Amino acid sequence: MDKQLGFAHFWQQGDTVSHALTIILLLMSVCSWSLLLLKLIEQRRLRRALRQALPAFWQAPGKAAAMAVLTQQDGSRMLSGLAIQAEQAAQAYASKSGVGLGGELDAADYLGRILQQALQQLQARLEQGLTVLASVGATAPFVGLFGTVWGIYHALISLSGRTQMTLDQVAGPVGEALIMTAIGLFVAIPAVLGYNASTRGNRLLLAQLESFAHGLHAYLVAGVRMPLAQAAPRGEGQPQTAGRGV
Repeated sequence: MDKQLGFAHFWQQGDTVSHALTIILLLMSVCSWSLLLLKLIEQRRLRRALRQALPAFWQAPGKAAAMAVLTQQDGSRMLSGLAIQAEQAAQAYASKSGVGLGGELDAADYLGRILQQALQQLQARLEQGLTVLASVGATAPFVGLFGTVWGIYHALISLSGRTQMTLDQVAGPVGEALIMTAIGLFVAIPAVLGYNASTRGNRLLLAQLESFAHGLHAYLVAGVRMPLAQAAPRGEGQPQTAGRGV
């Protein structure tokens, strides 16, 4: 068998379709790995904020000091953004300015709706890009398979005019065409694993954000502070419960 057979030889012998499919798979791989890295950084910042900034927030002597500490130590800007929206909503309701159609609600219901909307925005932010990961994981194997089928077809067409062929002459081009399937799987597997890991991480982080929103609701409405054992992230303090909705 020709020792020059391989990906480089396949690229040289390929046509526009095979080149385009290879470039598409390469772009899909770069996109998925970039999104995975961004999601990892985003979740790591939020976990650090939940571990460090959240206890400092509940230990602060007053509301202004608590907001200042949270703003300084929250690298994710999610906890501080949630707290700022809750504080602005409480001030707007107290002054009856900018409340609009929510003016007929009591303070607890009005603040609860504002916090629920803020949580939905945070959920959308955490889930941003996951659709791309799911799409890459679902379509990359089929793109690679199409490249393999096209490569085999292209190889057989190039060999069709020969009267005598050996097994090496057929197996070499066909084996090279199978490289496309391997590339498709190489692109899809990390995307699927990253999607599953990101989804699970987001679910756990959203539960902790909801717990923080419940604490803000109780603090701004009734002046009740969340105990530090409940404010600690799961796995680092006592177990906590977080409901759906504020």
